[in-house]
Parts: sequence; C-alpha cells; structure tokens
Amino acid sequence: MFSRKLYKICVVVSCLIIVSCKTNYTPKRSGYFRIDFPKERIYEQYNNPNCPFTFEYANFGQIEYDNNDLKEEHEHPCWFNVYYKDYNAKIYLSYSEISAKNPLDKLIKDSYKLTFKHTIRADYIDETVVKGSLPNVSGIIYDVGGNAASGVQFYVTDSAKNFLRGSLYFNVAPNIDSIAPAIQYFRNDVVHIINSLSWK
Repeated sequence: MFSRKLYKICVVVSCLIIVSCKTNYTPKRSGYFRIDFPKERIYEQYNNPNCPFTFEYANFGQIEYDNNDLKEEHEHPCWFNVYYKDYNAKIYLSYSEISAKNPLDKLIKDSYKLTFKHTIRADYIDETVVKGSLPNVSGIIYDVGGNAASGVQFYVTDSAKNFLRGSLYFNVAPNIDSIAPAIQYFRNDVVHIINSLSWK
C-alpha cells in the first residue's frame, strides 16, 4: 500500500518536472508604478490679505500651513506649502520682505546655499533665469538632477521690496528613475506660479 502511494507520487512529480522543463522562463524587468497626472489643469488664485502677493496654483493642490509651530506661523504668515496629496508632493513657499536687516544680496545668497546643499546627492544643478508675465517679477529656477531630495528650487523678486523662495519636494525616497516624470510635471506648476505671480 505504501509503495503504491510512493510510486504514484513519483510519477506525478516526474510528470511535473518534464512539463516544467519545456517552458522558457523570461525574467520580468524591474519597473515603477505608472503615475497618471491630470491632463488639464484648472487654476485657483491664492490671495491672502496678509501676504503681499497673489499667484495661481492647480486646483488639485491645497494650501497648507504649518499649524504645529504657532510662533513661526505668527512671525512668518506667508510661509506655507502647496500640497498635492494624491502625489505626495509639496511646493514649499517662503516670503521675505527686503529690508536693511534682510538685504536682497543676503536673501539670494541664502537661497543659493539652501539649493547647493543638495550637491552631495545631485548629479548637476542647472540655473535658468526666469521672468514672470509682469515686468517686476524675475529670478532663477534651479533644476537639481540625480537623487537629491528636491528636484526644483527657485526664487523670484522685484529687487526692491519682495522676495519669494520655493522648493519642490516629494515625500518618498529620492530615486530619479521613478520620480523624474513627477518632477517634470510639477516643475510646470512652479513655472505657472512664477508666471502668474503679482506683487500687491
């Protein structure tokens, strides 16, 4: 009885081995999730009476303030994020008034230092001079290549009173192979913020 069962098991296993040897195995290539972005952007206007500027942002984003630090929120009411929840993306925005205490050259140097902290992980950092649709809006966009934490940084100013700095971050481990399409997509939102920016 035991030998019959053993014989049947051996026959079944042998058949499985013979059949499995005939199929060719092709390993699957490693890949990343496909991200579907909205094809059409509808824009909303940001217009906070406490902030001396307005701009447009895509309506699938939302304005987010850091409510955990009330002191900072009181001292810097125009520091906030445009948060794209479905994509784990944030454009951090921080406004500074140009003054004797905060001269323009200091603000530009600080922005430069914050951007070039990413050189440890960056393959390159490209600078592009930008001008908004209004004549008193100009600055620089920094495209940070490689596995840096932030793929896009920028600042814009009127060179007299107003200075706005921004940076794009994703709440994921930086891997340029997987997030490159998202960086390019949200870079267009950064450009739209600059083009629609108006000082009050």
